[in-house]
Amino acid sequence: MAFTRKDFLQKTALASLTGLTFSSSGSTSDLAAVVPTQTKIKPKALKRGDTLGLIAPASPIYEDRVFGEMLVNLKDLGFKLKLGKHVRKRNGYLAGTDTERVEDMMNMFNDPEVDGIMCIRGGWGCNRILPLIDYSVIRNNPKVFSGFSDITSLHMAFYKKSDLYTFHGPVGKSTWNNFTTNAFKAVTWNGDTISYDIPEEYDDSFIITPGTAEGNLLGGNLSVLVSMIGSDYLPSFENAILFLEDIGESVYRIDRMLTQLKLTGILDQLSGFVFGKCTDCSAGDNSLTLQQVMDDHIKPLNIPAFYGAMISHEDNNITLPFGMNAQLDAAKKIISLTESAVS
Repeated sequence: MAFTRKDFLQKTALASLTGLTFSSSGSTSDLAAVVPTQTKIKPKALKRGDTLGLIAPASPIYEDRVFGEMLVNLKDLGFKLKLGKHVRKRNGYLAGTDTERVEDMMNMFNDPEVDGIMCIRGGWGCNRILPLIDYSVIRNNPKVFSGFSDITSLHMAFYKKSDLYTFHGPVGKSTWNNFTTNAFKAVTWNGDTISYDIPEEYDDSFIITPGTAEGNLLGGNLSVLVSMIGSDYLPSFENAILFLEDIGESVYRIDRMLTQLKLTGILDQLSGFVFGKCTDCSAGDNSLTLQQVMDDHIKPLNIPAFYGAMISHEDNNITLPFGMNAQLDAAKKIISLTESAVS
């Protein structure tokens, strides 16, 4: 079954949607806007008619039907599509060999016809290719790069090694509903400054520690992040706002991974903390709840923190410019971008 999407709503209509608040001033709260880091690179904004390069740097899309629906959805968003040479390859649970997956990525960054790059899905495999990437190519050919889950590895490495702002946002096979589509286009097409709150119908949030914070947005999938500890591909977390999400992990495993972040000193460096959704993260036979685990690890940090932002493996997701400055109001459970993420 093919899915179609309506044309993107105009910005004036978007402004009325719950969960997205626009600011034309470049500042989204009473806190002073921070001058962007000059050494980092903003990619060029996307627009209707641009060519989107599709790559599979981790796992493949196994079902032909799902792959076909993805192509229809992305074309309906207004993109022309260019597929990586190996995007449909399979090598066990990987989308081709490590070399083939890197080849597709480098070709997309080098290709002058490609305006932006989107990973078709996550899964596993991005950590394996980090040493094979030519980061100078990425630095010299900055483009909008989007994905989440296992793509966390690439966001970290590109920010650290290539000085590129990327986008923790949809993958090709994401559910392109109005919420996800509007958030993605507002940030990567329009370059809007946005305040993200939590729509009431999706609100399972709780405040860990109230207060306001400011810092660079770093994070992604918790399991992937901890798998990178000790490598040379993690950026500094000094005064960062750490955002996390995960899926299918028992509460005790979330406890274990947050403990690892604490023992390595990462949590102690932060200015703020947000956990999005922990989808299908059951307590099982354990007595601790997810909220108790968050309170045990995050509350003692005495930094603004909350749980429940629209960052997840679920259908409705915000798009966050990885590495860019943002402001956090934990009491109101709002994340605010302070500047345009695209040039």
